[in-house]
Amino acid sequence: MHKKHPKLGLMLFSLCFLIACEPKVDTKPAPLAVDNSLCNFYAGACSKNVNEIEVQLSFAQAMAPSERPIDLTLTFSDEVSEVKMSVEGRDMFMGVIPVILKTEDQQTYQAQLIYGSCSSGYMVWRANVTFDYQGVSRQVWFDFLADAQAH
Repeated sequence: MHKKHPKLGLMLFSLCFLIACEPKVDTKPAPLAVDNSLCNFYAGACSKNVNEIEVQLSFAQAMAPSERPIDLTLTFSDEVSEVKMSVEGRDMFMGVIPVILKTEDQQTYQAQLIYGSCSSGYMVWRANVTFDYQGVSRQVWFDFLADAQAH
């Protein structure tokens, strides 16, 4: 009869996992490449053209800090109406955050924004803006990195 050896089986099973593991040489994460498609508020306002209208988004706090109030300004090259803005995660669902805009001249809109942080350390947010110009509804968006460092 054949005798079973439970310790030998456990040892072989453990050995399989040890063979597959490689020692880590460097535990520091690789630096992230700079994504030039994102707004860089350190350089100033982020501009987009929607047909014949230029739209600019600027943050008073260039770092775009999470979980802290950010004063923002949305500027249009001509008077517009029905301006609405919301912010949401570009690559990850983090909910939709409405932004309450105020204006006195239909060209410059101001608001304060607060959004949450992401545990990954790399969170791209998208500011969606809709507006009417000469009776036509238009849309534009601005992507930006939360807690961005100057580059």
